[in-house]
Amino acid sequence: MSGERHEFQAETRQLLRLMIHSMYSNKEIFLRELISNASDAVDKLRFTAIQQPDLLGEDADLAIDLLIDKTAGTVTVRDNGIGMSRQEVIDNLGTIARSGTKQFLESLSGEARKDSTLIGQFGVGFYSAFIVADRVSVLTRRAGETTAFRWESDGEGSYTLEEAQKPGRGTDVVLHLRADEQEFLEPMRLQHIVRKYSDHIGLPVRLHKDEGEVETINRAAALWTRPKSEISDEDYQAFYTHLSHDPQAPLTWAHQKVEGNLSYTALLYIPATAPFDFWNRERKSGLQLYVKRVFIMDETADLLPPWLRFVRGLVDSDDLPLNVSRELLQNNRTVEKINSALVKRSLDLLDDLASHKPDDYAKFWQAFGAVLKEGIIDDGAQRERIARLCRFRSTHEADAARVSLADYVARMPAEQKAIYYITADTLAAAQASPHLEGYRSRGFEVLLLTDRVDEWLVMHLPEFDGKKLESCVSGAADLAPAIETPETARQDADFAPVLERLKKVLTGKIEKAQVSRRLVESPACLVAPDHGISRRLERIFREAGQPAPTTQPVLEINPSHPLLARIRDTANEAEFSDLAALLFDQAVLAEGGQLEDPAGFVKRLNSLILAGSAPKSSIIVPG
Repeated sequence: MSGERHEFQAETRQLLRLMIHSMYSNKEIFLRELISNASDAVDKLRFTAIQQPDLLGEDADLAIDLLIDKTAGTVTVRDNGIGMSRQEVIDNLGTIARSGTKQFLESLSGEARKDSTLIGQFGVGFYSAFIVADRVSVLTRRAGETTAFRWESDGEGSYTLEEAQKPGRGTDVVLHLRADEQEFLEPMRLQHIVRKYSDHIGLPVRLHKDEGEVETINRAAALWTRPKSEISDEDYQAFYTHLSHDPQAPLTWAHQKVEGNLSYTALLYIPATAPFDFWNRERKSGLQLYVKRVFIMDETADLLPPWLRFVRGLVDSDDLPLNVSRELLQNNRTVEKINSALVKRSLDLLDDLASHKPDDYAKFWQAFGAVLKEGIIDDGAQRERIARLCRFRSTHEADAARVSLADYVARMPAEQKAIYYITADTLAAAQASPHLEGYRSRGFEVLLLTDRVDEWLVMHLPEFDGKKLESCVSGAADLAPAIETPETARQDADFAPVLERLKKVLTGKIEKAQVSRRLVESPACLVAPDHGISRRLERIFREAGQPAPTTQPVLEINPSHPLLARIRDTANEAEFSDLAALLFDQAVLAEGGQLEDPAGFVKRLNSLILAGSAPKSSIIVPG
């Protein structure tokens, strides 16, 4: 190879080695990826030409051409789109522009290395050419420029770049096929691949045959512009793969054409799994936007709210100007109306999925449930609908998040007045919480909330179907009306002096001490003061470096526990102080908290055990 030599970045070299030596399942997808790239280049030209019509020149017949040269053993994918400048060639072909290459490589192990359908999901589609080619040459000329450039590589660690001649704009990708990949020199083979993967491309894909015959081998009409009666499920799924680069089929989709005061076509998909970078804060999301079939922009965030950012698809509007920009989209009345309609349509899709395909809805919820919950916080108008779509684990069904609020309310005992929940960092921590003991003993179901967003969800959803949501770890959550007996009244009076002593000894650590109605087995627990924020939310704020209200918890004691009997009967103030501190520290540990003085806790515990000041059975240390 001649020309100026450049080295690939390290990750690109690693990726190319993987392409060449490991990935060989479903090799035909290389053509899908290259045609998709060519289609994108034409879309970019159309958009740029809105402001610069001269870029189209006399070559306004936009198309993708496939050329076969059996003598040379090459297949060429040619487009007359936007083309690339020298720097764009280096940026796009010499490096992996999109993030995620490292994660892509790490995700492939063992048998997974054979699965080339993963390529597009990680934005490395061009490099799939090296699955079937031992050399790739790219000839490209940027629209509006006169100089062309030739890029060439054998995929072994470097590429060459040189100036070249090309009569018009666009890009030719020439694949020099390996000796064992000659099947892709057969016109019928390429035609089959195009009809399988790229029939929906909205411009002609033309196959040039040996006899000089040129045949358009796809429908050359954007899928969303065709009547729904002519589109099969396979067509919709193939278009989703082209649109999202997700190898897994979507769970469901909606194709909607709206006419009247507002005219647009929308094609919305609900994915089965989250993209690898879905939780990356820098990740952009949104629907593709077309205006009168002209591609305008990708990842248009204004068309759907952030809590629906998992929805994939596009909108083609007849009411927006072709020169619309991201700035003009903001506060645009037409966009606001489309947004409102798409929100309702997306929720309709999820309602239908939950009602008719509960197993598929469970897959959706596992992947995106935490995101949908954000809608309860952000969108008061849709709060009730979203709440009905939410699924939770509970003390009755902890294996999977499949308890709806409607199901919960339907099976509440007559004496239960509220929907009970507990928030925790993990499912295990929630299940082991001493706060649940009294509720379990009464047969009351408790929702187990472990997503960080749940702390805000319950703040914005005070009730559902007329039933108040009540935290098990709040001081206001009291089971006393349900289980008040003469025995509990006697215990209250018996332990009143102990409560005062505990409050005095633990000054600065607790707001007060009180007898608990929720504890059955544990000696004590900590609860948030009435109408205060939860202790977990306080911890989340602190970990994030954010200011949080400074509150002290309420210490609730179990008067039936032998440790409390020992504390009550301890007259020695020093011993009482050690027992009180031990009781408090146990309660901190039981809720998953961290001790301020772990060494002091161990010292007090050892001292009490060695001194025989309390029976071992009465000192409970959470595991």
